[in-house]
Amino acid sequence: MASAPQQLPLFYNGLEPLSSQAHADFRAKPQDKAPFLVGQHAIPVTVDEFALAQRFMPIVFSSGDEPIPLALMGLNEGVNVFVDNDGALIDNTLYVPAYIRRYPYMLARLTPDAQELSLCFDPTYPAIGKLDEGEALFADGQPTEFTKNVLQFNEMFEQAGARTQGFMNELKESGLLMEGEVTIQPQGSDKPFVYRGFQMVDEAKLADLRGDTLRKMSQSGMLPLLYAHLFSLALMREIFERQMAQGKMPVPELSF
Repeated sequence: MASAPQQLPLFYNGLEPLSSQAHADFRAKPQDKAPFLVGQHAIPVTVDEFALAQRFMPIVFSSGDEPIPLALMGLNEGVNVFVDNDGALIDNTLYVPAYIRRYPYMLARLTPDAQELSLCFDPTYPAIGKLDEGEALFADGQPTEFTKNVLQFNEMFEQAGARTQGFMNELKESGLLMEGEVTIQPQGSDKPFVYRGFQMVDEAKLADLRGDTLRKMSQSGMLPLLYAHLFSLALMREIFERQMAQGKMPVPELSF
């Protein structure tokens, strides 16, 4: 597991502000595959997604002083058990985190001191450009309905991100986070597979909460989010078994 992304966010190779002048004739072509997702095992998620994501993927917290929630699509670096080698979903019923669905767009400050966020895109993404087909980004110098919807989705993602940051601040202050470790020993194996390098909620400390602290967490909506995280950890073994079935197992006793 890694710390929160630094510099350019995960997936992005560059960022360019979307402009009605520079990109007047640009189109966005729908894609049914996500090659950028191949080999990505840990995806950021917002608290708005915990209830859905925890049904399919373990939710953990990144290591370091500024942890973020992560949905695990694999237990090891370079492994994603939910997509094939071309980036197509193996199971179409899977909940796809908003972070993935947002790409290649995002809201960003064009300068460090900028007050407003601008809609940007990754210029290396091959399905946006001067294409013969796809959704037009602008018409008569104005954003199309497609672009307006992209902007709205990104605004909603930023709002969810702000709620997630508030949740993480409260979680850190609570002292409930601890270093995580999961040991899985498959049948017939002499040595266990040990996974470390992430954080999780200390279930014993959570159970000991009393009075005002517990009431505050319940009223703020934090408590069900913590239990969604804890319940999701049971999926670690299922992800492990998917890796085994797909022949994507590392040497035992390696951390992620």
